[in-house]
Amino acid sequence: MVDADKYRENAVTTAVLIDAGVALMRQNIRRRHPGETEAEIDARLSAWLCRADDPIPGDTAGTVRVRERAS
Repeated sequence: MVDADKYRENAVTTAVLIDAGVALMRQNIRRRHPGETEAEIDARLSAWLCRADDPIPGDTAGTVRVRERAS
């Protein structure tokens, strides 16, 4: 049962961090484009969240390497 509690705690922490990141990006967009409406800011935020042309390093096609965990 302890493992389930830890996984639940990690999931909640992840969700909180994602929400914080999205809120920070929304503030960043507002600061960079002060004259835009909320709808325009929402569109920019959505485009940022859905971007596919900017792969995350290591998140591309290729061979997956499994590393042994250090004891």
